[in-house]
Amino acid sequence: MYSYEERLKAVELYIKYNNNSAAVIRELGYPNRYTLSLWLQEDVEGYHTRPIAKSSKAVYTEDEKKEAVIHTEIREKSVNDIAEDYGVTRVTLYKWKEELLGSESECTMKKQDQDTITNRSTSEETDQLKQEVERLRKEVYRLQLEKDILEKAAQIIKKEKGINLNELTNKEKTILIDALKEKYPLKKLLIELKISKSSYFYQENAMKLGDKYSELRIRIANIFNSNYQSYGYRRVHAQLKKEGISVSEKAVLRLMKEEGLIVITTKEKKHSSYKGEISPEVDNIVNRDFHSEKPNEILLTDITEFSISAGKVYLSPMIDCFDGFVTSWSIGTSPNAELVNSMLDTVIANLKEDERSIIHSDRGCHYRWPGWIQRMDDNDLIRSMSKKGCSPDNSACEGFFGRLKNEMFYKRDWKDVTIDGFIKIVNDYIEWYNTKRIKQSLGYKSPMEYRKELGLN
Repeated sequence: MYSYEERLKAVELYIKYNNNSAAVIRELGYPNRYTLSLWLQEDVEGYHTRPIAKSSKAVYTEDEKKEAVIHTEIREKSVNDIAEDYGVTRVTLYKWKEELLGSESECTMKKQDQDTITNRSTSEETDQLKQEVERLRKEVYRLQLEKDILEKAAQIIKKEKGINLNELTNKEKTILIDALKEKYPLKKLLIELKISKSSYFYQENAMKLGDKYSELRIRIANIFNSNYQSYGYRRVHAQLKKEGISVSEKAVLRLMKEEGLIVITTKEKKHSSYKGEISPEVDNIVNRDFHSEKPNEILLTDITEFSISAGKVYLSPMIDCFDGFVTSWSIGTSPNAELVNSMLDTVIANLKEDERSIIHSDRGCHYRWPGWIQRMDDNDLIRSMSKKGCSPDNSACEGFFGRLKNEMFYKRDWKDVTIDGFIKIVNDYIEWYNTKRIKQSLGYKSPMEYRKELGLN
């Protein structure tokens, strides 16, 4: 029944515990005294056995008897198993119990018998043993209750076994109580889970009425998924409000947490186009003040890189500081002069005659080549440049790139997407960004909606 390693461990513990067989069996849970005695006869030099199983001649100390009685009372094992562990019969165990505790156990005696025993003269040692038995029984009961709660939490509400019960919602606690109240008293469960009786019955009634937010959950999920999974609870709440659905922000936050609708963000890796000082520098006119009173007053530009399995793709946009509108953009597979110049040509074509825009960029080579400078001069546009290697000087444009990649790029697998397919996806995103993506700073309107409301389009 036992391996050599198990036998060796039992013998080593016997020596460690100063020849205490009961301590070995209690720690390991095996073997019985008779089997252990046989092992010791063979493995321990000088060991002399005494009668073990079913022998009335075996001598047991008072401490061993107390241990056996305590294990019998708290009933972690059957009485037969306990008797076998101690190498005695059931009759002997109950005889020891009667000697130490009296003719009947406290947990089964009737009230009139309790009064009789209370009035009986008992020794101080016996009283202490009874108290210890009762304490251990309560502790075993409490531990079993806690174990059952944790197992039910893992089984029913999909919580890990190591979960902190204090972190459960009242609804989750109510579900656990309902699952265990056939086995444990309601009062005990309420105390263990730290929920008041009134809160429990409130949750009971609420669950009977069903989920009043069932339709709203579906609508929230649709808003979240149809907007590149980029909307937090405030923008979802604003969209619901626009649709005439009245609900609090806190309710939207809670429902999004319950449905696992979480915005995932990743830090962007910046593309560098700096090639050295290839033309005279210009002043930083914008100086990190990205506020403008009207469209086309301050425009920002930069280049960002996308690396997919099919190759690299580069985006060159022009961002309007007035409302974040992307006024023009070009996409290509090379960060060359044609990429930025074609984008600038579109901006120039859309400017009114009296508009003299400030166009701010970093110190990338694209904005210092003759083609770019010539276009700026011919159209009386004002150049502004960040300091070398200082991304905060163009942070509003960097912010657009960060939102674009977090909302559209980082969360998807691009393994089977072609270059042309990816370019279309980026174009679709920017169209959505301009026309549908709501911004808190614009009163939860998209840039296009904001401009229409002001009569600018």
